[in-house]
Amino acid sequence: MSAYVLAQLTIHDRARYDRYAARFLSVLARFEGRLLAADDAPGVVEGTWPHQKVVLIEFRDRDEAERWASSPEYRAIAVDREASTAATVLILAGLQPWTAR
Repeated sequence: MSAYVLAQLTIHDRARYDRYAARFLSVLARFEGRLLAADDAPGVVEGTWPHQKVVLIEFRDRDEAERWASSPEYRAIAVDREASTAATVLILAGLQPWTAR
């Protein structure tokens, strides 16, 4: 089944975060990941939400999501994201099989 990575971010160093973001897509592409959403102003429908940005990424399966997250390529750029944000990052089980696009 597909898997999703959901990141909720509060950015406190925009320049460093932008450096991470500039390299992000090229690393993601190596792992068949698909960036589905990246929103700097998501609408809160219910409750409160303390962050500034949300990112949603789709992977073929949980193993591929974990391989991406722990890969040397991603870890090399993640230092900038980790230093520039307060974040909660989750891996979610998808309900549908992966579909090649």
